[in-house]
Amino acid sequence: MVNKKNWIKQIAFLIFMLSVSCTHTQQNEIHTGIHSNTNPERTLIVYLSRTNNTKVVAQIIQKNIGGTLVALELENHYPEDYQATVEQVSNENETGYLPPLKTKIDSIQKYDVVFIGFPTWGMQLPPPMKSFLNEYDLSGKKIIPFNTNAGYGIGSSFQTVKELCPNSNVLEGYSTKGGIERDGILFVMEGDKEIQVQAEVIKWLQKINLIK
Repeated sequence: MVNKKNWIKQIAFLIFMLSVSCTHTQQNEIHTGIHSNTNPERTLIVYLSRTNNTKVVAQIIQKNIGGTLVALELENHYPEDYQATVEQVSNENETGYLPPLKTKIDSIQKYDVVFIGFPTWGMQLPPPMKSFLNEYDLSGKKIIPFNTNAGYGIGSSFQTVKELCPNSNVLEGYSTKGGIERDGILFVMEGDKEIQVQAEVIKWLQKINLIK
């Protein structure tokens, strides 16, 4: 009788462990994007990030669908001083100057899906992202913009992406409030804010049919 009780306890324990294991696997599938509708090897995530807020959003996207993550870097960095950068960007927007990129992407033709992430600068698409979209031919690809901003929204940035990608399929973008560098509020994508953005990104990726 004792042995039988022990045997029953062992079976119950094994069933419990199997249940926990299955639940854990399901959670991993949700967070690692195992149900992605895109091919990770043919997905590119390019982002520009001055205070790392856009970078975190890019990493959340990669966590859910996979893909190659690339940070845009300039040959000549913007000034560390915020106001000096604002003035330089304003001048670049007025003159149409496209700052040269240090970042080079080999064989971009192999990617079918290209995410492009950026902050809103002067209510416009940042000049370095304009450089990227002018430098590479993204015809026939799915282009998906995502954005962080200081609370004033995307401005004309998403519209500019469409204008610079006339032969691409530009999907609905995602935007969230990031830091406010003007007020000294820099990195905010942590704690509750990061959890909020993770949930929003998953919902957005589902809405545009990139994950189930």
